[in-house]
Amino acid sequence: MRAARLIKMVLLLQSRPAMTAAELAAELEVSERTVTRDAQALSEAGVPVYAERGRAGGYRLIGGYRTRLTGLARNEAEALFLSGLPSALREMGLEDAASAARLKVSAALLPSVRDASASAAQRFHLDAPSWYHEPEPPGFLPAVADAVWDDRLLRARYRKGGGRGSGREGTEVSRELAPYGLVLKAGVWYLCAKVGDDFRVYRIDRFTSVEPAAERFDRDETFDLPAFWDARAAEFARSLLRTEVTVRVSESGARQLTYTGDRAAAATALSEAPPAGPDGWRTVVLPVESLDVAYSQLLSLGPELEVVAPEKLRDRIAEAVERLSDLYR
Repeated sequence: MRAARLIKMVLLLQSRPAMTAAELAAELEVSERTVTRDAQALSEAGVPVYAERGRAGGYRLIGGYRTRLTGLARNEAEALFLSGLPSALREMGLEDAASAARLKVSAALLPSVRDASASAAQRFHLDAPSWYHEPEPPGFLPAVADAVWDDRLLRARYRKGGGRGSGREGTEVSRELAPYGLVLKAGVWYLCAKVGDDFRVYRIDRFTSVEPAAERFDRDETFDLPAFWDARAAEFARSLLRTEVTVRVSESGARQLTYTGDRAAAATALSEAPPAGPDGWRTVVLPVESLDVAYSQLLSLGPELEVVAPEKLRDRIAEAVERLSDLYR
């Protein structure tokens, strides 16, 4: 533990002209007294750490000293490529590895570009979770992430169906998985894994137990995680659209239609619809998840959309319009 801290201290001093005891203590998460002892230990070991007293004082390396401890470990290099996702790093247990990797890269840079990482962090930030949802990292995520990095088989129990907020328990199944990759989608973590000869997708928060196996699996190097996920996501979105409704939309309603439900399905429906009539309205056959979902989505377009069929949905929206009229009258 102390050895890692001493290395980090050297890398910090190598990446900056000088640092105060308070700055080093904050970075190393120790007391200023510990910083003083560590600086003395480094000096006794031959690392030229120089302490300057006074208000503008601090610690610095003298004589152009450069440590050779800047080679990246595998987990540090892998974490570095994910450093634009700080929340994801925390949830997978890689925050410390990414911090060490950034320090090593900074220490290896020329002084003129040494502030590049800080400059980029001040200008760009990726916030993966969706609005109005407090992210809850799945408890098994670090163990699953370790297995993904290590190409290690997983024995897991998984809750099928039900799910958080559904009111249903679902059933548990046991699986031996070859974990190929992790995907973070709108704040939810998914595992893309091979079971037998098939690739499947699992929500991490539905695992009820996870046990890394002693044996590893031989990864199929042709597996393309982004392409696989794009295909499965599109397939999943299409599978939700189980029914159709016929609507008439104004020009404004047609523009809004792609923001009320499945964007791809709405765009396809509009492209296949006949041209607008003399009044500027178009008749569109729109795939939807269910009549209940369509009710809430289509009602938001107000007077820019008219439901033609099915009659049940048309009557329901007409009733809502009458109630709104009474409310505002």
